[in-house]
Amino acid sequence: MPLIEMTKISKDYFLGETVVHALREVDLPIEKGEFVAVWGPSGSGKTTLLNLIGVIDHYTSGRLYIDGKEVAGLSDDKRSELRNKSVGFIFQGFNLIPVLSALENVMLPLQIRGVSFSEAGEKALSRLEEVGLSDFVRHRPDRLSGGQQQRVAIARALVTNPSLVIADEPTANLDSETSRKIIGLMRNLNEKEKATFIFSTHDQRLLDQVKRLIRLEDGRIVDGGYKK
Repeated sequence: MPLIEMTKISKDYFLGETVVHALREVDLPIEKGEFVAVWGPSGSGKTTLLNLIGVIDHYTSGRLYIDGKEVAGLSDDKRSELRNKSVGFIFQGFNLIPVLSALENVMLPLQIRGVSFSEAGEKALSRLEEVGLSDFVRHRPDRLSGGQQQRVAIARALVTNPSLVIADEPTANLDSETSRKIIGLMRNLNEKEKATFIFSTHDQRLLDQVKRLIRLEDGRIVDGGYKK
């Protein structure tokens, strides 16, 4: 059974009298443990696709199953529980809480799960060290560069060891050396813990590492095959 199965998924946005067809009858299975990139031109539907898989947005028509459960049948509480227990998000806009330090931002998903303060702090510190931010753990987002905020967001997404990581341009604000380390960290989590990664990216460094490229154009999948 695929971890994610989309069947005839469409997503429309209504802007006044204008209808924007962001996704058009997408069929997409993703197996557990895959390391997948979604790519295509701006406006092709990449972010919309990730938001639907991450149960952040609602689709207009079709069916979406995550680990065998149809998303449309889940209550808001169950959707929130699914996101918190199983999904790690790396947003292009970072979505850090401005009044919290880097350490506190990374601790937050664990504390929501009920992990003790000391254990959450230890795990968060370890992830921040892995992304090269051990000297910035007390800094709030407004004292961090864009690349540093991106690394905090990555550490936060990975701190719970999620079974599914959804990442929208995760290396967009990183220099080559930091990008290489982050990609290696994610590959290690994928290979050792069989976490599933789904990226939206234009970064060739990341595209070179994935095993499957899903290309979107005008809201449709034009190529969803595996790399040779």
